[in-house]
Amino acid sequence: MTCSAPPPAALNRELGLWGAIMLGLGSIVGTGIFVSIGIGAGIAGPAVILAIAIAAVIAALNAFSSAQLAASHPVSGGTYEYGYAYLHPSLGFTAGWLFLCAKSASAATAALGLAGYVLVLLDWGPGYLIPLAVVVVALLTVVVLGDINRSNRFNMIIISFTLLALALFVVWGTPDLIDKGRGNLTPFFHHGAGSTNDGGAFLYAVAVMFVAFTGYGRIATMGEEVKAPRRTIPRAIILTLMVSAALYMTVAVVAIGAGGADALANVTGQTATPLEAAGNAIGGPFLARIIAVAAITAMLAVLLNLILGLSRVVLAMGRKGDMPPLFAKVRADGGSPSAAVIGVGIVIGALALTGSVATTWAFSAFTVLIYYAITNLAAIFLPAEARLYPRSLAILGLLACCFVAFWVPREIWLAGLGLIGLGLVWHLALTRLWRRR
Repeated sequence: MTCSAPPPAALNRELGLWGAIMLGLGSIVGTGIFVSIGIGAGIAGPAVILAIAIAAVIAALNAFSSAQLAASHPVSGGTYEYGYAYLHPSLGFTAGWLFLCAKSASAATAALGLAGYVLVLLDWGPGYLIPLAVVVVALLTVVVLGDINRSNRFNMIIISFTLLALALFVVWGTPDLIDKGRGNLTPFFHHGAGSTNDGGAFLYAVAVMFVAFTGYGRIATMGEEVKAPRRTIPRAIILTLMVSAALYMTVAVVAIGAGGADALANVTGQTATPLEAAGNAIGGPFLARIIAVAAITAMLAVLLNLILGLSRVVLAMGRKGDMPPLFAKVRADGGSPSAAVIGVGIVIGALALTGSVATTWAFSAFTVLIYYAITNLAAIFLPAEARLYPRSLAILGLLACCFVAFWVPREIWLAGLGLIGLGLVWHLALTRLWRRR
């Protein structure tokens, strides 16, 4: 079915370099640093510190690809748009589909994690977990319905407090690191529970920690709202990744060196609050409460930025007919794609109703690695005049993503492949029903 329609309204370019960096940090410094370090410690022990470093290198390769793609193609949608522009519609759709599935689940996890930290802080019972998570999703959806400036100001306040709290954690924990570090950091490698061998466990930990860095991609998915995108986007992505990698490494060394990998892993399995437990061991209830509040604010930032990023991908998919045309609409003032934002909020709230976060992080690891494999593949086919970095970096990024992706548990990557197949069926159905030509 074909129909004519006026060109879609564009979003306003409001984000400068500093705003884009804070947007990226708000997407990275959240569930990853407050939860995934404990998950990684349970898989690979103290070696999760090295896993963070390797994950950061892989993320850097992806960042170079994302930066030059976003600079040459600065529209909402990220790799979804790049796949369409430089590869094939099926690959573009697959990237968008994986992003929506993975990040919607991650957003629900962030909402539930935020609610969990609130309940611990207030000493409330677990029965309030799901209702509180749904209320938080609804409130942040309303925030995102405003213009990008309001969302970004809210993000800056949140991330500033989070960074100050993490700096306090590092300074307070350094004496304990010096005193206990040798015992807690050795043996550095140990047999992980996440795989049948140490090498597998370590690579699984790399995949888990890789997810923690992928928030910088939010800058690319919101490329339509960045000022001077060819100059701003690459700088913002690279600087965001450098700052976040240094922060993760520092916090991990202090948390594991002062608190021990096994202790962090045990707490993560029980309450998903490893840094709060480490803060309690280092500085008592005062530091633990500061970290709990920081975790709450960080999860708020992550959830805010996920709703922003997801809604922009839904907007892009609506424009191409891969989602119902309703989602292609932008407010008359160019401030927000309201239908896409509301749709994303409903999906995240529905996922939060399940209350289950058991396999979300591993599932996100696989789907996000495949998503970035498509990013690197698109970067390989960038024309020479649009290329900012050597093609070899994109090739290395592609190989690294494909290799690491399949070290997550088998049932996870099999489910991920099944999801890709389901998405392609959806894509075919929509193409026949309402795709605009």
